[in-house]
Amino acid sequence: MKDRLFILLQYMIPQHLISRLVGFLAESRLPLIKDPLIKVFAKQFKVNMQEAEREQLADYISFNDFFTRALKADARQIDYHHDHLACPVDGAISQIGDIKDGKVFQAKGQDFDVTTLLGGNSELAAPFTDGQFTTIYLSPKDYHRIHMPCDGKLTSMVHVPGQLFSVNQATAEGVPGLFARNERVVAMFDTEFGPMAMVLVGAMIVASIETPWAGLVCPTGRQVTQWQYTEQQDIALRKGEEMGRFKLGSTVIMCLPKSTCQWNPELQPGVTTRMGQMLAKRD
Repeated sequence: MKDRLFILLQYMIPQHLISRLVGFLAESRLPLIKDPLIKVFAKQFKVNMQEAEREQLADYISFNDFFTRALKADARQIDYHHDHLACPVDGAISQIGDIKDGKVFQAKGQDFDVTTLLGGNSELAAPFTDGQFTTIYLSPKDYHRIHMPCDGKLTSMVHVPGQLFSVNQATAEGVPGLFARNERVVAMFDTEFGPMAMVLVGAMIVASIETPWAGLVCPTGRQVTQWQYTEQQDIALRKGEEMGRFKLGSTVIMCLPKSTCQWNPELQPGVTTRMGQMLAKRD
């Protein structure tokens, strides 16, 4: 009953307005606002500041600066084996497996369409119709930068406007097509493993999504917006390099073609992940 009420409330509240207000507070540099927010958050979620580049809470100019904090260079070990994919984020596996007839498994009794997930472009989605996927949930305590699982060259980016439901387990089980309904940014890469889609899914009170090549991704309007990247622009990222970040956390979905890899058998739904660990090996 509690979960049903939580989901019903999300249908009723102004999701974007609330997220913008929270985003305004999270960007505030006023000590009266940002200092209590940071201190309460760090204590409540037991944030490990010893692994952060800046260990002192007072060194952060805003809550978002703290939330998207960088880690020390040796805080994560990247699996650089050329036949392995590295995990792109700290988080927990929500789902992992195969895409079947264009459907991505969300939770018991729920799935969503991969073409819809990628913005409605069937040509863009074609390589993944019977492909592979993993969905990784980032909780508030996690490190919120997203890194490349392998070397890749950016070919396109899509911003898909949408709703901002929470992305926790209760909502995943109760909101049909959740990840294909929420606002999201899709980054398409050419890699030695084949085409790869990295989908950064927004959620309730996620103030924004950023990428290194575009900065803050926030097109106006309600239409899907797509950018193409040419050979001349040459946006190439190496395995382990940052490819995006959430200002307040959410979910990453990674899509690959059929028979690309064998997922790490230890990574089952509910298992926590560390950025850089072995996610999969070449099939």
